[in-house]
Amino acid sequence: MDALIILAVAVVLTAAMVVPFARKRRWHEQRARRAEAKAEEYGLHVPASLHPVVDLSACLGCGACVAICPEGDVLGLVGGQAQPIQPARCVGHGLCQRSCPTDAIALVFGTAERGVDLPRIQGNFETNVPGIYIVGELGGMGLVKNAFEQGRQCVEGIAREKRETPDGALDLLIVGCGPAGLSASVNALRLGLRFVTVEKEPDLGGTVRHYPRRKLVMTQPFEVPGYGKISAREVQKEELVATWRDMVETAGLEVNTGETVRSVTPTGDGCFTVETTGEAGVRTYTTRRVVLAIGRRGIPRKLGIPGEEGENVYYALAEPELFAGRRLVIVGGGDSAVEAALMLADQPDTTVRLSYRKDKLARIKPGNHGRIDAAIAAGNVEPLWETNLARIAPDEVVYTDAAGREHALPNDDVFVFAGGELPTKFLESCGIQMDTHFGRP
Repeated sequence: MDALIILAVAVVLTAAMVVPFARKRRWHEQRARRAEAKAEEYGLHVPASLHPVVDLSACLGCGACVAICPEGDVLGLVGGQAQPIQPARCVGHGLCQRSCPTDAIALVFGTAERGVDLPRIQGNFETNVPGIYIVGELGGMGLVKNAFEQGRQCVEGIAREKRETPDGALDLLIVGCGPAGLSASVNALRLGLRFVTVEKEPDLGGTVRHYPRRKLVMTQPFEVPGYGKISAREVQKEELVATWRDMVETAGLEVNTGETVRSVTPTGDGCFTVETTGEAGVRTYTTRRVVLAIGRRGIPRKLGIPGEEGENVYYALAEPELFAGRRLVIVGGGDSAVEAALMLADQPDTTVRLSYRKDKLARIKPGNHGRIDAAIAAGNVEPLWETNLARIAPDEVVYTDAAGREHALPNDDVFVFAGGELPTKFLESCGIQMDTHFGRP
């Protein structure tokens, strides 16, 4: 009898532990399936850049990676193991990778079908050209925290080098003052290095400056030496740029804005000659190290059609209120195009049309998907599906439909959000090699 009681108690206790676990596992599975279906609908199942891959032979199915990801539903538990569900939402902070107890997760670029071009960079951010380093978005890491961390690690590594800098030369020249370049500059100042920071734009901010107004920028908390902790997880573009300006002022940094690098040439003695141009004319620097923090955006990708060089064509949206009452065409199907269309549609008496070469939007944030669907349903944005602009005139645009037929529309201004072209020619002129990554660890 005692044995039966003990067995019964054991069964009850086991059930008390197993049943909630099974219910939780089933809930996770159902959630993952719903997120997977949403990913297919929104095109989030195809990664845009950096994303996780899971070694199922090593995955325990503990769910730590799913729980820790702040982006939500990048990974999900399917069949008791972690799998990428919405990899296009990954921003590359790597928390999933670091949380895995069996090292089953790797972050990779590209897929087997779609490669991603990246400059060749070593673990210390040095390129195949000794003395030239790349940090931040250009190297494939788009998160603000990652960019700041790379800038810090890169400059600290340069500071640890034993080699002496020749008289009259800089320890390093930093190109770009977005988050990675700003971090490199702040840390170079902290470490007492001789450096100059140049930024081709008239203000700080890098790629973020070209975002539409009030666009939310994803961040993770991080510490800035001599400034303090940046704790916001979501911040509007304007706030972030204002914070960076405050960092520069607080640290006492000098940034040569409006100065573009034309060439980087080895001198043969371990240094480089860097030639720049700007309002002050042509300048020449001699430096032992060069840190490129110039972003992946490069120059905006153009459509290559007649009239695109006109004054009524824009590649960024700074002040939507200036276009109130205008007739507008927005070209593109990504988040930037959608967010610009929504902001412009909020302006009074404005006609907004969204031209996209496919029959539906894909790979945009679910929140943006809901907002643009509502704007289309309300008649605030008119979609032009499966269209391509053919010509732009001061008072009209001509586009082709899926059958190749041309249509003319009265129009005032055109916004093009077709992405950016990598600064490949500049990198190649520096001797930096590019590699295409196809989704393998």
